[in-house]
Amino acid sequence: MAEPDQDPQADARDVEQIDAVMMALQALVGIAAQSITQVEDQVTLPQLRVLVLIASRGTLNLNALAEAMNVHPSNASRSCDRLVAAGLLSRTESPLDRRHLILGLTDQGRELIGTLVEHRRVAIGHVLERVPESRRRALVNAMRAFGKAAGESSAGEAWKMGWHR
Repeated sequence: MAEPDQDPQADARDVEQIDAVMMALQALVGIAAQSITQVEDQVTLPQLRVLVLIASRGTLNLNALAEAMNVHPSNASRSCDRLVAAGLLSRTESPLDRRHLILGLTDQGRELIGTLVEHRRVAIGHVLERVPESRRRALVNAMRAFGKAAGESSAGEAWKMGWHR
């Protein structure tokens, strides 16, 4: 039963709004999952996570990467070893402290991330084409407001998949 000071109509509106966002989320998660199939023959999901973190944050040292992934540095190191061997990740000594290794994407790594992003852009574009043109601007504004409220940054960085937190 609703609390005496709560408006049952407001609760119904909240549920309706949440359900609408959940429906859109389901579509977006489907697009994101489908995009991963474009690169799954090249990397595992944990390896993709490494690449996305480095793509979104820039070069990182191993400890910063492990912390961002919430894993032990030895686990992060093993993933990086495989990515270096695959030519997707570079590992260089830090000019400030040779004990630290700096991890960065190679051209091949950037290309893989680009493939992922491009697949998502195309798929989202196809969905937007099915939205009546008269409603697209309102949809875009609503999505920007939602992203901003969720703490996401610019549209150019929106592909980060939330793995930057």
